[in-house]
This record gives sequence, structure tokens and C-alpha cells, in this order.
Amino acid sequence: MTSLIFVQFLLLGLRVIDTTTDTWRHCTELLPLDLLAFILEQDTVKLPGVHVKQSGGVRGVYISQTPYNPLSFPSSQLLVNCDLFPEEFSIVVTIKVTRHTAKRNEYLLTLMEPKQLKKGHVEEKEERNNTEKDLGRQRDGERREDRERKMWMKTKGTRGRIILGLKLSRKSLHFSFRGHEGVTERWRFQDIRLADNQWHTLILSADRHHVRLTVDCRSPVEIVPFRPFPSDINIQGSRFHIGSRGRRKDLYTGLLRQLVLVPGSDATHHICPSDNPQLAVLSIPPLLSDLPLMRKEDAGHMSTYVERVSAGLEESCSELLQGQLWFNPLRKGLYFCDGKMWIALLEDQKRLDYVVEHQVLATSSETHDVEVFQVPGVGLMAAMAHRSTASAVYLWNHTGFQLYQNISTHGALAWRHFSMGKRGFLVVSNSGTEIDFSVIYKWSKKRKRFVQIQTLQTHCARDWEAFTINRQTYLAVANHRQGNNNHTIDSVIYKWNRLRKAFEVHQMLPTSGAYDWEFFTVGPYHFLVVANAFDGVTTSVDSVIYIWVNGSFQVFQKIKTFCATDWEMFQIDSRVFLVVANGHKHHANRPSQYAINSTIYELDVNGQLFVRFQDIVTYSAVDWEFFSLGEDSFLVVANSFNGESYSLNSIIYRWQGYEGFVPVHWLPTIGCSDWEFFSSKGESYLIYSSAKAPLSKVFKLKTF
Repeated sequence: MTSLIFVQFLLLGLRVIDTTTDTWRHCTELLPLDLLAFILEQDTVKLPGVHVKQSGGVRGVYISQTPYNPLSFPSSQLLVNCDLFPEEFSIVVTIKVTRHTAKRNEYLLTLMEPKQLKKGHVEEKEERNNTEKDLGRQRDGERREDRERKMWMKTKGTRGRIILGLKLSRKSLHFSFRGHEGVTERWRFQDIRLADNQWHTLILSADRHHVRLTVDCRSPVEIVPFRPFPSDINIQGSRFHIGSRGRRKDLYTGLLRQLVLVPGSDATHHICPSDNPQLAVLSIPPLLSDLPLMRKEDAGHMSTYVERVSAGLEESCSELLQGQLWFNPLRKGLYFCDGKMWIALLEDQKRLDYVVEHQVLATSSETHDVEVFQVPGVGLMAAMAHRSTASAVYLWNHTGFQLYQNISTHGALAWRHFSMGKRGFLVVSNSGTEIDFSVIYKWSKKRKRFVQIQTLQTHCARDWEAFTINRQTYLAVANHRQGNNNHTIDSVIYKWNRLRKAFEVHQMLPTSGAYDWEFFTVGPYHFLVVANAFDGVTTSVDSVIYIWVNGSFQVFQKIKTFCATDWEMFQIDSRVFLVVANGHKHHANRPSQYAINSTIYELDVNGQLFVRFQDIVTYSAVDWEFFSLGEDSFLVVANSFNGESYSLNSIIYRWQGYEGFVPVHWLPTIGCSDWEFFSSKGESYLIYSSAKAPLSKVFKLKTF
């Protein structure tokens, strides 16, 4: 089951309801609606026309014509308390279309209005509704019935019964809907060639003024309609039909794997980019999630290709090699060509065997933070926040990082790289006493350097976090203190103003000695968690998880931490975790305690909060870094001080399932302040920065 499916129940209590004076209720702030899962959860005996088939190692649903049993259900079962269809929405669908399918028009999804009555039957309908008192009570009494009669009188005489529908033709995708004054309108995406017998994921997103179609996470095709999408599409009494328009004609004959309606949101950024864009996932029915064991007849079919085996280090998969087996001696793997890509049948997974020192990088001063990022056309870079008056950007080559650019800074504490479109940016946290501001730099393609574009007033800023919500770019700064003693101050979230080409204040959030921000997304929900370190008296303070609701962040959960210096979010399979780095325990004039637990929390869906999963003893921890190698998952902690010495072992922990994380490698570090994981040319590395010595070290992770 995907993370979206179990997270759909997470925030029911936090759903914001629009309390306008409008008589009609819009469908807004709803959870993503998995229409296909809703159908498949029914008793399969009652769905004789539905068959689950496997193609290319992936399961999908096939709807047969005989016996024909329309897959439909009332929209009110999912669109609860809604009278009007949302003005903004997305439809996510994953399909596999054969070549003969594209020769005709076939419906993937329709929303059908109730059966219309002839004009002479108005009085008959009123009398019948008056006698059905129970039904009337379920529809909010006479007021609801009066609305229905008025809407029926408005739409009577219009052609067809489709409120909205998504249809495939030979080379196009059509979206039709009941438009203004009841006239059917259509949006047509031409030259959308899907009939290639391959899986494809389509995202149709629409708002009042734009509609976009994204296929396999590629650049979207956009249409600007002549008229905006209507805000008054009545859906009372309507029914969803999956793979049809409620009759045998125009029935969808391909495979269907995913069908999700997302009211009030563009789902594109929730699933793109994707490692497998043709099968990008928002929500998959549980019945289709797990691959079945190979059937005997499939195994017999496979055996016909056993003699066609090649061996070597490089091999390309094409239609000419469909059915070919390939043995790669370097990977110790056996692969099967499905006509387009190699599918692993047997593969020796990478495992972290040992860690070797790859580079000792001498820096101009102590370093509080390192940020590794990619610049297109240039290569892998690392920005280091030096304590001196100049920080540095390094460029990676075959021997390691080499100095590329010096940038003037003032007690720099952190760097953050982010992108807007094809443009790359860096923002630095300065912490000078006289000059207390942070600076944003933009990568200049012409000068091949980062150039300053904006300064922002900050207060001993310890961290910056960049994120995107609904195609808008935000920056969150962790203001640590104002002056020497005031730690209870506001941290700030900035929003990019496209017209002014600058970041502007969007929201202020109260923090206590803020040290770090971590942004993450679970399904369609956006979270921001702050690491609060000190309130002026004690390090035992609450760190706060915020959730994005109606354009701003609101408190979701508070967690007691002890000089929290870092949060790291990670996922293992469908499980969502947060780990905090607790620095030390301190209260008033009592001695500080540096050997304390840092804690991993796991998202508990039923409890709608993060709960304690595992405690790990750390020594003034200041950073966690999560990374994966093959099928193994790891955490590395930056231990910085044990109360006596800064020369400590930082530790790599490996995920052991039921046992949680267990220590597997000890790395000698000096005042370790940050870890970053990166890869280059198939090799994996870790780099750490030192806040107590003018050096950084790169370690190479050896796998076998």
C-alpha cells in the first residue's frame, strides 16, 4: 500500500471548511480520491466484468464487455457534502493502451448527471419526492429538493448526460464538461500518442484559467481556454463511471492501474519527478500493488527464451532483443529484455562493505556546514560555510574537491542550494554581530560564477530551507537569537515575487533559538519542522511540526527536544520517519549533559502524529544524514563533543527492520558539524565538515 493511501486518514480532523455565505457548497480541501480503489474494494463476485492482469511485471485492471456490468457509484459517497464540482482539480491516471484500442473513442472516466425527466414530468417528480420523506431527509429536506428542481429546470433540454468525461481517441486526449449555460465544452490535447502498448501516467490539472496535461512527468502541454472553467457545475445525484460512459459503447479496453481525483490541487508536484515516470504513483489500489508469483504458464513461456542468453558488461535492450536474457558478470545479475528495458531477474545488491578516506580537504578556517549540489553543464559542487570572512565553493573532479570560487561572508553558518526553473541559487546564513544579514546568490551562466542578487535581514541565522508548494518557491530562515540573550524571536518564511524578482516576507513563526528547518511532503500534505534549541533558560524546549493549510503553516504537533540542532526526514518502503539530533541538556546554572539520546519518530496514521520509534545515544549531535545503497538504508550522525573532547567517532547506522538502526561503521572526526552524501560516476561518498579544525574529509563508500 502506498504512503498516500494510509496518509489519507491523517488529517481528517484538520480539514479546513470554507464558511462562505454561498448557498452552494464547493468541493474544496478534500483528500485525494482513489476512484479505482473504491471500486476494487467491493466484492469481486459482484464485478464479473473486472479482471486483474499483469503486463510488463505490473498489474492493471481490464474491463471486459461480456458480461457487462458498469463500474459506477454515486459521487456523494466520495464527494461528501458537495453540491458543485471544484474549480481547481487534477486527475491522475496510469494506463496501457494497445494499438487497436486507439482506433476508436474510449472513455476512461465520466461523471454522469441523474437521469433527466421530460418537461411534462415536473409535477410527477415533485409528487414522488414529497412521498419519499426518508430520501428527502438524507438530502437535507425540502431546501435540497428545491435546489434540485431549480437546477433540473436550468439544465433540461441540454444534449447528453455527461457532466464531465475523460476520453481517448486515436491521437488525442479529450476532456469534456458541462460548461456555461449547459453547453458541452471540450479541451483537446492533440498528438498524444499513447497506443504503444506501454504504461503511461497522465496528470490532467485544471484551474479557472489554465489546463495542463503532463505525460510521464515530461514537460506539460498547456491550454488556455477561451472561457474559464465553470464554478457552478452541479453534481447533485451524479454518478462516477469507471472506464465507460454508462453503456457498452465507448468502453475502455486497455489496462487501467491508477485513477485518482484530487480536488482543489495540482497533483503534478506530488509525483514528479519520478524514478519511473511511466509508472509514477500517487495512489495505487492494494490489489494492484504487489506483484504476483509467476504462473506456470508464464514460466513455460519464459523457458522458450532460455537459450537466448548473452554475457558481457554492456548490453542494450530493444524490440529486436525482446525475450533476450543477459548476464552481467560485474553486477552478478541476470536480466530479461521486455522490448524496452532490462528487468532484473536475479541481482547481487550493493552492500556497504567498508569506508575509506578519499580526500583531506584543507580549508581556510573552521567550517560549520557543507552543501553539495549539481550545476548543469559544470558539474558537482560543494559550498562550505567558513567561520572566517570568506566562504568557498569547490568543484569535484576525479581526485576530489578543488577550490572554484571564494565568496565574502560574515561568520557563515549554513548554505542552501535551490532552483527555480532552470536557474540555480545559493543562500548563505551570516551571523556577524555588527552585520546581521543573509545573502542570496544566483548562478551566472555567462560568468560561470555565483553573483549576489538580494540581502535579507536575519538574526544569527543558523539554517535556510528552500521548498516549493503549488509552483511557488519559499525560503524559511531559522533565526537563532537577536543580540546575545534574546532567543525567543520569530523565524521567517519568504515567498518569491515573480514580478519584483525578489523574496518577500510571507509568514512569521515564533521559535526558540531555532537551529534548523526541514521541509517534507507526505502524499498531498506539506510539513515544516523546526529544531528549537534554547529559550534563554533551558535546552528542554518544544520543537514544532507545522502543516500547510490554506496558504500558510499551522501547528500540527509539538515534540520535546533538548537543544535540537537538526531534523532529517526519510522513508523506508511506505514508512515515514523523522530523526532529531539532540545537542545537550542544560538548565540555568546546572552542568550540561552531552551524552544523551537522539530520537527517531515514526508517523502513526491511526494516532495522526509522530511517535517515538528508537533512541540512539549521541554526543552533542548536530546533524543526521540519511542515504541508501542498493536495498540497504543508512543514517550517519555528526557527534561533535562529549564534554571533554571534540575528537570523536561519528557513526554510520544500518537499517535492520525489526531491530531498527544498528551501528556498523565508526568514522574518526574532529568537531564534526555536518554530513553530506553524494554520488559521482557510480561511486558513493560522504563528506563531513569540522567546526573545530580547518579541514573537511571525503570518505568513499566501498560496496561489493
